Amino acid sequence: MAVGELRDQLDLPPATLTAHLNQLRAAGLVTDEREGRVIRIRADYDRMNGLIGFLTENCCGGKSCVPAVKKKLR
Repeated sequence: MAVGELRDQLDLPPATLTAHLNQLRAAGLVTDEREGRVIRIRADYDRMNGLIGFLTENCCGGKSCVPAVKKKLR
């Protein structure tokens, strides 16, 4: 997806999107490619799935990572 299109879809300020994309690039979760004046972002799904698997196994102990619902106080 083109960075401009992604920014429009997410309705984020350019600086905010750039900061997020830089973090994703640093983690190897996305790559970018220049096509003339357009920069396209591509997700690395294998790496993302590996990260999700690692987090599920090591952070959630193999259980659901959905947080427990807190009871409302009266």
